[in-house]
Amino acid sequence: MGSNGTFLDNEEAPTYAPSIPVPNVQELVRKDPLQVPQRYVREVEDRPKDTDTSYLSSVIPVIDLSLLFMGNNEELTKLDRACLEWGFFQVVNHGVAKQVSQKMKDAAAEFFELSLEEKNKYAMPSDDIQGYGHAYVVSEDQILDWSDALILLVHPSHYRKLKFWPNSPKGLQEIIEEYSNAIRKVATELFQSFSLIMEMDKEALLGLHKQLVQAYRVNYYPPCSKPDQIKHNNEWVPVNPIPDALVVNVGDVFEIWSNGKYKSVEHRAVANYNKARISYASFLFPHDEVEIGPLSHMVDSKTKQLFKKVRYGEYLRSSMNKKMEGKAHTQMAKIEG
Repeated sequence: MGSNGTFLDNEEAPTYAPSIPVPNVQELVRKDPLQVPQRYVREVEDRPKDTDTSYLSSVIPVIDLSLLFMGNNEELTKLDRACLEWGFFQVVNHGVAKQVSQKMKDAAAEFFELSLEEKNKYAMPSDDIQGYGHAYVVSEDQILDWSDALILLVHPSHYRKLKFWPNSPKGLQEIIEEYSNAIRKVATELFQSFSLIMEMDKEALLGLHKQLVQAYRVNYYPPCSKPDQIKHNNEWVPVNPIPDALVVNVGDVFEIWSNGKYKSVEHRAVANYNKARISYASFLFPHDEVEIGPLSHMVDSKTKQLFKKVRYGEYLRSSMNKKMEGKAHTQMAKIEG
């Protein structure tokens, strides 16, 4: 770290979490399409209830980023309510060109159609999460996600471990960078609006990150019959994505900084019944050395402090190294009593 508080370009790229090797899910399905091993079956109490929550799909918040960018107060109020009540929303008019998204989707799909031998050239190492494989496996009896993934750190550029960036299909590396840059621009504009609803200068949250770290993840889900869901008021709600919209989840850091006002929502993305599905996620988070905790103006005589201050790197690795169920990942930062 430099004397002026900035982080240096020659800083060593971090590692995140070790993981136990597990079988490739895509190959399991190729060999036996009807078999779902027990390790991938959720406990009964962790499954959705029989209550019908599909009607809630139509009221999941939709935010127009172009209106936020123009300083529209009504849209800012909508964003505040979305973060307060849902912790989840869809974004339209975000400025990410459709052709950029489509190129990324096509190239990522092509990567997963490569042979296992070819994909394994970029296999995730046992001590980190960058590369191709299955991350966050910490015990032999852990229930696993029904997916394989490609995970890469994109920003800052010196965090990239290029040996894990696939050379096939041709151009995938450049496409990932172009797409990630577009998403980063959207995230920066959202951070400005988040700052405003938290009654701060619009650059405040971005500044609190010190250095905005960005990861890219593509998940491949073989056929397996279950719907997409998020959790709302302790019920699973199916999500009907709007074409070309971006889906945004309020993260743990915002929940902690806001002292629990804005919720980091539990969510799942799972497979279609009769065909493979691919999802694309971007994660934007602070530098490891940033101390996160409730901002002083989010705590008052009516609202007690819910979280203690923690170093983000320690928080992140602790959550990755545990078997995460529900909101257990925020518990390490909770103040007891």
